[in-house]
Amino acid sequence: MKTLGLTLGKFAPLHKGHQFMFDTALNEVDELIVVIYDTPVIMVPLHIRANWIRKLYPSVRVIEAWDGPDGYSNDREHKIREEQYILGLLNGEKVTHFYSSEFYGEHMSIALGAVDRRVDEDRKLVPISATMIRSDPYRYREYISDIVYRDLIAKVVFVGAMSTGKSTITEALARRYQTTFASEYGRDYWTEHQVDRRIGLEAFDEIALGHIEREEQVLPDANKYLFVDTNAITTYMYALDYHGKAPERLTRLALENAQRYDLFFLCDDDIPYDDTWDRSGDQKRHVFHKQIIADLKERRIPYITLRGSLEERMRKVDEALTQFELYSNYYGERHQHN
Repeated sequence: MKTLGLTLGKFAPLHKGHQFMFDTALNEVDELIVVIYDTPVIMVPLHIRANWIRKLYPSVRVIEAWDGPDGYSNDREHKIREEQYILGLLNGEKVTHFYSSEFYGEHMSIALGAVDRRVDEDRKLVPISATMIRSDPYRYREYISDIVYRDLIAKVVFVGAMSTGKSTITEALARRYQTTFASEYGRDYWTEHQVDRRIGLEAFDEIALGHIEREEQVLPDANKYLFVDTNAITTYMYALDYHGKAPERLTRLALENAQRYDLFFLCDDDIPYDDTWDRSGDQKRHVFHKQIIADLKERRIPYITLRGSLEERMRKVDEALTQFELYSNYYGERHQHN
């Protein structure tokens, strides 16, 4: 006889305790169904939370319960609503084992006619809860998969022309917020590979991919925010400037950047120009700055302009981050008029 396990929850967020329950179930039954509820207790959307499970457990059948019962209660009326909802989802499919680490394991297993499998109910084997993680994900980092953790971090990117203070503010903010930052990969690549201050068209793909790889390397150690110095859009702009065109892969990566980052800050060209050997002059900086603004507007990417001293710029970032919530409808300043 085929054995079919079922568990349910908000997984807000998914943590190693949930995974211990999944692993236990998969060792005991032929197939496992996970029902995941929508919930206001965490800003991460339901489909993202569901995809955590799909990525980590490809064999598990994940059901997104967008219209599931609200709340969390030991009240009999709530229990009945939940039982009827789950039975409706199953549509006659027979569950043999119900997995949980909560009180609802009893009434749900009875309603399903299934074995009541409580896993680590007293949290001794995996001493963690989603409530604890929501309070401070970085503190409880060891209990969160990298796949999950990356979606709990706000990715904040700084764009702008050469010599506009991107590197300085990125590193300074990382120190202030005690988190990681991704430095500009393109500048390192150009310094190593340039010939007569030029690089080939195909090199811009390598730069964009190398920069993303650098971000991915430091992301698992980030604390709430990851600060990023430039991105594929800037690389795309440099490709156009060097060659009058951009490689296909880089063009695609630049298009995807609007979704990759949560906040865009544009560093203004109002600070003194640092005329190093690898740069092309202050006039070039002013032109490139205008081109970057035009490109951001064409892509419909909201951005916040940073002007003034480092402390003035950092104060503006602080204000924005104070108002910002991950996955919220935060737009910042859509247009900047100079």
